[in-house]
Amino acid sequence: MDQYKERLGKIEAVLEQWLSKTQESIWAEKIFRNIGQSISVETIRFLTDPLNDMISRGGKRWRPLLMTLICESLGGGNAAIPLSPLVEFSHTASLIHDDIEDESDERRGMPSIHKIYGVDTAINSGSFLYFLAASCIDSCELNDKFHVHKMWADYMRKLHMGQAMDIYWHRNVSVIPSADEYYLMAGLKTGALAGFAAELGSYAAGAPPEKTEQFAEAAKKMGVGFQILDDVKNLTTGVRGKRRGDDVVEGKKSLPVLLYIDKYPHKKEMIFYYFHVAKNEGTSAPEVGEFIETITNTGVLAEAEEKGKALLKDARDVFGSHALLNDLFNLIS
Repeated sequence: MDQYKERLGKIEAVLEQWLSKTQESIWAEKIFRNIGQSISVETIRFLTDPLNDMISRGGKRWRPLLMTLICESLGGGNAAIPLSPLVEFSHTASLIHDDIEDESDERRGMPSIHKIYGVDTAINSGSFLYFLAASCIDSCELNDKFHVHKMWADYMRKLHMGQAMDIYWHRNVSVIPSADEYYLMAGLKTGALAGFAAELGSYAAGAPPEKTEQFAEAAKKMGVGFQILDDVKNLTTGVRGKRRGDDVVEGKKSLPVLLYIDKYPHKKEMIFYYFHVAKNEGTSAPEVGEFIETITNTGVLAEAEEKGKALLKDARDVFGSHALLNDLFNLIS
């Protein structure tokens, strides 16, 4: 962690510059131009408090750090750091909306933003954060800012398509996606922002298209690999900041579940029953424990974990010649 301390400090400074906790009127004048002074401090805080709350809860900032390290490794120095909000704010906004869509009670060990501030405020503040993220493009020193806008918009479309697939599957219990469809969904929903961070860092360094594509694909695999490992952790040790078994409550068609249904198709109605009970009674329902025990005893959790680790190894093979990039895996795993 120490080797990243200086870079993380610079990333945090840029994030704070674009979402200040103090001097609200000065910040509003910068963001809203000619009308900033007309907006009351209380109203500004009503918009930004949920966002500062979410961002202050931490997170490893590995996406902007990945972007920064890739830029450095390709000879671009600190050129990507001013674009940190484009990656981190977009990720944070997606989490706020994701928790509403999944009806999640917790995020990063605290009540979800919509549980504290209300669904209407959370939706509005989360949406604002997407647009605030894009504001940093106009102040960066890259020559082709329009290309960066296009890149960001492309990845945001992919992110929301992946989320739509995930929602569709857990809203419709009888719909069983294939493993390949799961990989596509995870590549869009989780892999997109990792791929974006890598592509942005490569572009800021002026890397050739083939190198940019190679790093973006490796980062996408890394994102999917970590998503799969999170799927497994949710059903074993529990993911930090969320309750063990939340995926069951939300009816998630995670990879372990899909592997189980593929192996035992005649038991899918039993799985649907567990989903139904968990949805109504929460993670404390005995059926959640039964569900976890049932799929654990079949080896599908180990199989999913192996697939996740294989994707991470593929990414490591690409980043392996860059020591700090390779070390980043230890920080975020």
